[in-house]
Amino acid sequence: MLINYALAILFLPLLSFIILILAGKRLPRQGDWVAIGSVLITLVLSLAMFGSMLLSHDPGFSHEASIDWMDLGAFRIEMGFLIDNITIVMLLVVALISTMTHVFSIKYMEGDIRYSRYYAYLGLFTFSMNGIVLANNLFSLYICWELVGVSSYLLIGHWFEKDSAADAGKKAFLTNRVSDIGLFIGVMLIFTALGTFNYGEIFQGVAQGDIAGTLLTLAGIGLFIGAIGKSAQFPLHIWLPDAMEGPTPVSALMHAATMVAAGVFLSVRLFPIFTSEVLLFIAYVGGFTAIFAATIAITQNDIKKVLAYSTVSQLGYMILAVGTGAYIAGFFHLVTHAMFKACLFYGSGSVIHAMHHTLQKKHDHDTDPQDMRNMGGLKSKMPVTHWTMVVAALAISGVPLFSGFLSKDAILAGTLAFGAHHPQHFLLPIFGFGAALITAFYMFRLIFMTFHNEPKFPELYDDIHESPKEMTFPLVLLSTLSIFIFYTLPYFNPLSDHGWFMELVKAKDSMVPGNPSAHEIAEGMHHSHTATMILSVLLAALGIFLSWSVYLKKRISADAWAEKLTPYYNLSLNKYFFDENYDKYLYQPLLRLAERISFIDWDLYDKYFINGFGRVTKWLSFLTGRTDYDGLDQTIVDGLGRSISKAGSSLKEVQTGRLQNYMLFALFGVVIILIFQSF
Repeated sequence: MLINYALAILFLPLLSFIILILAGKRLPRQGDWVAIGSVLITLVLSLAMFGSMLLSHDPGFSHEASIDWMDLGAFRIEMGFLIDNITIVMLLVVALISTMTHVFSIKYMEGDIRYSRYYAYLGLFTFSMNGIVLANNLFSLYICWELVGVSSYLLIGHWFEKDSAADAGKKAFLTNRVSDIGLFIGVMLIFTALGTFNYGEIFQGVAQGDIAGTLLTLAGIGLFIGAIGKSAQFPLHIWLPDAMEGPTPVSALMHAATMVAAGVFLSVRLFPIFTSEVLLFIAYVGGFTAIFAATIAITQNDIKKVLAYSTVSQLGYMILAVGTGAYIAGFFHLVTHAMFKACLFYGSGSVIHAMHHTLQKKHDHDTDPQDMRNMGGLKSKMPVTHWTMVVAALAISGVPLFSGFLSKDAILAGTLAFGAHHPQHFLLPIFGFGAALITAFYMFRLIFMTFHNEPKFPELYDDIHESPKEMTFPLVLLSTLSIFIFYTLPYFNPLSDHGWFMELVKAKDSMVPGNPSAHEIAEGMHHSHTATMILSVLLAALGIFLSWSVYLKKRISADAWAEKLTPYYNLSLNKYFFDENYDKYLYQPLLRLAERISFIDWDLYDKYFINGFGRVTKWLSFLTGRTDYDGLDQTIVDGLGRSISKAGSSLKEVQTGRLQNYMLFALFGVVIILIFQSF
C-alpha cells in the first residue's frame, strides 16, 4: 500500500504539469484546480503515511522496492523507492508547503499572463522534489536533482520580461551546474568503486571497506559539493538572494522549505558514508555560512532579501549539524524551518501584495513595494499577517514555546559537544551561537520596520488592507505549526526536544571508522543540553532587546552606528561585494579567455589551418582532376580508343562482300609471304 501511495504522490504532480502545459489555457480558470487538486491528494496521502508511521511507532521502519531500468549484463541500473521515517516526514513537508503555495498563489498570481504555465511549473517542481525524497539510489536522485534545477530556472524566471528575473534564473541555473559537476563526480567515484548506485549496497560496501581512505573522502566531498549549490552554501550562495526576483510563493516553496533543503536531505541521507575529514569540511562550510549570511541579512532593506539571507544562514545551521555529527538535529531543523520560514515568506508576500496594489491605485511606479523603509505602521492594517509573522520570527529566533527553539537548541548542543571534544575547532560553536544572536536581531528588525512605528507614506496608509483569506490561511496554518507542541507530542515539555520526531527519526551508527557514533552524539548532546539552552535563550533575548532598542524605541541610532562602522556597514550592505568580485576576478577573466580561445579557434585555426587545408585540398583536387581528365583520359585512354576506332573504321572498308576482292587480297598476301621468304 505504501508503494502505491508513493507512486501517486510522485506522479500526480507530473500529470498536472502535462495537462496544464498542453491544455491549461483552454480549461476553466486556466486549470489551476487541476494543480491544486493533484497536490491536495498528495497531501492527503502524505498525511496517511505520516499517521501510519505514528501508529506503528517503529524507529527502524524501512521499505524498499526496485525494478530493473537497464540491464546490459555488466552494466545494470535499478530504479526504485526507499520509504523510511525520514522519507515520510520529508514527503509531508513537501506536500504541505507545496499545497500552501498553490492556495496562496490563487490570489497572489491572479490575472498573471502566464497563470496556467505557472501552475504547471509548480507541478513539475513538486514531482522533481518528491523524486529526490523517494529515490533509493544515486542515479534516480541525480535525475530528479537536475529536474529540480530546471524547474527552479523556469519558476525564478517566470516574469522573464524583466531583465532582473531572467538574469536571476540563469544565475541560479548556472551556479547550480557548477555544484552538480561535483555531485556527478562523487556519484561516479562511488559507482566505479562499488558497481552500484543503490544506497543500501553503497552503505554495505563502505562498511566492508570496498571503498575507503582518500577515494571515499573525495567521493564524499564531491557529493557534498552538490549540496553546497542546492542549499546555497558559501561560496555558491550567490544565486539564492537573486532568486527572490521570482514570485513570492515560489520563494516560499523552493527557497525556504524544499529545493534548498534538498542539499541538507542529501547530506542526511548519505551521512553514514562521510569520513571524518568530509564531516569536518561540511561543519566549517555550514558554520561559516550561518554567521556570514546572518551578517549580510542584518543590513538589507528589501524584505525578501532579508529572508533570503536568513534562509542561507539557517541552511548553514543544518549543514553545521551534519558536520558535527548531530545530523538528525539538522533534519529536525529542516522540518521546523520549513514551517516558520515559509510563513515568513508568505507574510512578506502578503505585505508586498498590499503595498503593490495600493501603489498601483495611486499610480506610483517609483516606490519600491519590497523596501522596508517604505513601510511601517502596518500592524493595525494587516493584523493577521503581523501576528503570524511575529510567531514565525519568535520561532526562528529560538524562543521557548516555539519549534525553532527545539531544533536550534539540538543543533547548538551538538555543536557545543563537538567543540568540547575537539577544542581546536572552537570556532564552530562560536559560528553557531553568534548566528543565533544576529538572527534574533535582524528578524525583529524586519518586524519593527514593517509593522511598527509611523507609516513612512501616510497617504498610502488608508488604502492598505489585509490580504484575502486564500493568502492568510497558509499564514495561520504555518504559524500554528511553528508552536512547540506539534513536535514534542506525546510530551508537553516546551524545553525538551523529546517527542515523536526524535523517537522515530533515529540516528544510525556511521559506517566509516572515525565517524562519531549515534551513541556518542546523543551522549554529548545530553551533557551540553542545559548549558546550550540557557546560552541560546539569553542570546535570543539579547538580539530581540537590541532590535527593540534600535528600531522600536529608537534609544540607539542605527544611522549613527552605521556611520561609525561605515567600512563594515558597507561590506554587509553590499554583500561583501561577492557578485562584483566574482564578476571582476572570475566571470570577466573567463569571458576574456573564451574570447581569446574563440579568436584562436575561428580566426587562426579555422581560417588558416582548417580553411587552408580545404583550399590546398581543393587545389590538389583540381590538379588531379586536370591530370586525370586532360592527361590520362583525353590523351591515353581516349586517344587509344580513338586510334582503335579509326583503325576499325579503315579496316571495315576491306569488308566489301565481293569474292573477287577477297581472292585478290589473298593472292596479294601470298605474294608478300613469298617475298619475305625469299629474303
